[in-house]
Amino acid sequence: MSALGPDTTVRFRLNGEEQALHAAADARLVDLLREHFGLTATKAACRIGRCGACLVLLDGSAVNACLLMAWQIEGADIISPEALAVLPEGRVVREALVAEVSFQCGYCAPGFAVALTALFRRERDADEAAIRAALEGNICRCTGYFSILRGAMLAARRLSEKSIPAGGLPANAPTG
Repeated sequence: MSALGPDTTVRFRLNGEEQALHAAADARLVDLLREHFGLTATKAACRIGRCGACLVLLDGSAVNACLLMAWQIEGADIISPEALAVLPEGRVVREALVAEVSFQCGYCAPGFAVALTALFRRERDADEAAIRAALEGNICRCTGYFSILRGAMLAARRLSEKSIPAGGLPANAPTG
């Protein structure tokens, strides 16, 4: 039994696969991803939702996995940073961040990639102000933000050049 109540079985979709997991109702999603599924790109950093290192896509929105409890993910569709490449926007974001050498140590990179992917899935023509707003919850302690913004702007340009509708295409669709 957990501090908030009994264990529970939660059913959700993780990276395209149906899951049923028996866990404490108050277990944090970040811990479930790392400990039960071995998905370590989602970082357990601040644990209070202020750094963005634990971001995942939950039903298409970027959310802090450190703030979500097991009982809250029932029926959700979750995409971890490891699976962003199944989304056309995720592939473009990753490629652009790499092309601009956006990070030094890379610890924060998955969270930034998730935040940008969520933004571009809902707002294909996002400008620099929208990008900055989408990244407000992400902290990088070593790079500074100029190279990250360069990568984000490159992703925006590349996405505007592609004929991918906002919200993306199926995972197996070519991205050009």
